[in-house]
Amino acid sequence: MSTRRAMFAAVLAAAIGSALPLGAAEAGDMRIAFGDLPGIESIQTLAAIERTKERGVNVELIILNDEDLAAQAIVGGQADVGIGAPYTLIQKVGVPIRIFAQISTLRFFPVVNSEFYKGWEDLDGQEIAVHARGSGTEAVMLLMAKNHGITYGNISYVPGSEVRRGALLQGTVKASIVDAANRRALEAEAPGKFVVLPVEDLGATDEAVFATVDYLENNAADVDILVEELLKTGREITENPAVAVEFRNTYKLLPDLGAEADTEIEEYYRETAEAGALAVNGGGAEAAADDFEFFALAGQIEGDPASLEVEDFWDLRPLDRALAKLGTN
Repeated sequence: MSTRRAMFAAVLAAAIGSALPLGAAEAGDMRIAFGDLPGIESIQTLAAIERTKERGVNVELIILNDEDLAAQAIVGGQADVGIGAPYTLIQKVGVPIRIFAQISTLRFFPVVNSEFYKGWEDLDGQEIAVHARGSGTEAVMLLMAKNHGITYGNISYVPGSEVRRGALLQGTVKASIVDAANRRALEAEAPGKFVVLPVEDLGATDEAVFATVDYLENNAADVDILVEELLKTGREITENPAVAVEFRNTYKLLPDLGAEADTEIEEYYRETAEAGALAVNGGGAEAAADDFEFFALAGQIEGDPASLEVEDFWDLRPLDRALAKLGTN
């Protein structure tokens, strides 16, 4: 794992020094790199982006199925805003980017094929599949390995919770981690075949928005609109999870899923709302402190969490402005 991270750091460091921006965005333009395959769990973010467009920001959504690629797009100038939790990138590579709002906190479920594994101890020396390097899924699995005194034989990177669910069903993957929607799907599609392993309560960032220091300085008005819409959509869905279905239909989101997905969407967001996983106040300094503890325990950042400075990872000004306008919830 350390070798892979070192290679990744070297690639990004080279990108910082040599990559040329490909068509810098004009005022009023915002290119958002989405480092995942959009699914049910993306509706809140996608709806916020559509509302940002309605308020005059010309948003281009760039779908990249890997958080590494989204981060590299920010570093190389091919995108302006990324979605993820780039703590490792900020600290270990020294990339001049900052998180400016939390979207959601971690709600992932480690799942194993019961024919082969029953508990955490059975995964010692075995292969697991997670979303991407530096992702929340990887952090959860690394932390659980540390807590249970085990070491994985190999970590495979398989972007997309739905893709990992399919691999589990097909038997090509025997241990992985999925979101709530795909956990429920596994339970319905193959009753008794899989075991959901227990995890401690997690309050760390799953998805947040981040950008370079320069972009945040030079595009404050556009950034403020995006933050406001993220807060508003999160609050509306938390208050009434059925709103997620309305967002989907209004903005024609995820059309490939068909109308039959509406029930699943509402159930997913009801469970998410009950867990308080949508960041209705955008996270901020309190979220940063939780993240320092979690990502340090998972080994993705270094140092005493209490000694880490929020301003080294976050720019709180856009969130402060949004909360001053919208109030806290």
